[in-house]
Amino acid sequence: MGPTNSDRLLSLDAFRGFIMILMASSGFGIVQMAAAHPGSWWDLARPQFEHKAWQGCSLWDLIQPSFMFMVGMAVPFSCQSRRLNGQSWFGMAWHALVRAVILVALGVMLATRAEDKHTVFLFTNVLAQIGLGYFFLFIFSRLGPEYMIAWIILILAGYTWFFVQHPLPSAQDVAAIAGMKGTENAILHGWSGHWGIHTNAAAAFDRWFLNLLPRDQPFQYNPGGYQTLNFIPSLATMLGGGVAGEFLIRSLHSDKRKCGTLIIFGVVLLLIGTILDITQVMPAVKRIWTPSWVLLSGGWVLIMLAVFYWLVEIAGARWLVFPLVVVGMNSIAIYLLHSLAAGWIRDNLHKHLPDTAFPAYWLPVVERCGVLFVLWLICFWLYRQRAFIKL
Repeated sequence: MGPTNSDRLLSLDAFRGFIMILMASSGFGIVQMAAAHPGSWWDLARPQFEHKAWQGCSLWDLIQPSFMFMVGMAVPFSCQSRRLNGQSWFGMAWHALVRAVILVALGVMLATRAEDKHTVFLFTNVLAQIGLGYFFLFIFSRLGPEYMIAWIILILAGYTWFFVQHPLPSAQDVAAIAGMKGTENAILHGWSGHWGIHTNAAAAFDRWFLNLLPRDQPFQYNPGGYQTLNFIPSLATMLGGGVAGEFLIRSLHSDKRKCGTLIIFGVVLLLIGTILDITQVMPAVKRIWTPSWVLLSGGWVLIMLAVFYWLVEIAGARWLVFPLVVVGMNSIAIYLLHSLAAGWIRDNLHKHLPDTAFPAYWLPVVERCGVLFVLWLICFWLYRQRAFIKL
């Protein structure tokens, strides 16, 4: 039995549901439609439904930081509930440690494909990244919001130093990666070269660390540029969520003032992150979770959270967000189902529905929306059964 709505911040569930639906939609087929119909209006929407090649931000890039922010935000609510139920600090710490291990294990499992002969030890997907930082999130969040803010500053400053002290790539280094797929817009020059693809400090760490683990082939680089150590700055993102959660729990201000505060801090973080990015002092790169990305994405997440907070807690439009809440209360379930079964669901829709249900022009949209609808129905059934899958 999961918690009742009275024990939860419904706007947080709605926001989480929105993000998970966006993820499970696979972009609603918009990217595929734009590729099939160049020059059409689909091209206008396409940039927001695919990851930036390296530097910059799109709606699609905000899925992971939003989810990680909400993981951090949920910790104060969870700990408050556990304290009221009589659980000790050590009991909560043990739960956090077990959860962290399970999340990392699930992340490794999802990184290992059916055709792989052995376990593939990669830690760059969202579950593994949350798991690597989760126990630290719990420890730091129990110290209070002031300490969380201090740790955010220390993490971002320390991670900046870690990248800056790493030597800039030489001409030979740049030439070696110039022909690799995905490096066209990811090779940065001058000072920004500290955050270029495959030549940065975190990439060097992975070339050492991942080759300590059993592998069929020596690890050389991640094609997308994602790195294991991303969990360190993304811990700052989760701690930011923890600060927001503590604020919403403990603040005696009215809901309207809380909402306004979220917007103000969101705009400030967005401006700082954008300035660091466009001036090339520190490019905002989601794939290596640069500190400027923490600030820029954190600003957008706070603004989106404020919108849902206003809609649900102030305007009272709970009926409007109900389809989102259904998913938001089973976010782990829909993430795993989409990762493991999306292709199987799509193939079975084709088997059991007439061909007329899949018009050629709209095929990418219909397939992805069909999969999303089936996943939503599963979440709705779980919701009706009061079955909430948690770790």
